[in-house]
Amino acid sequence: MYTNPDDQTLSRLRADFPGHRIWRSTRYDGLPGDWVATLRDTWAGVDPTVIRDSAADLRQALDAERERRTR
Repeated sequence: MYTNPDDQTLSRLRADFPGHRIWRSTRYDGLPGDWVATLRDTWAGVDPTVIRDSAADLRQALDAERERRTR
């Protein structure tokens, strides 16, 4: 059975950042696009939406959001 690696990455991001709704957008041509996180819990971040090119970049941005919120 094939498992899309994005599914595992999304699961980890969602578990690590439960205050955000996290998904992978779809480009105009149907291919996977940007990684997106929308703030659901104001204690989890500052910016209402965070968009990055990669899962690693999104994780880094969400870590920064968490730190910004705690200041």
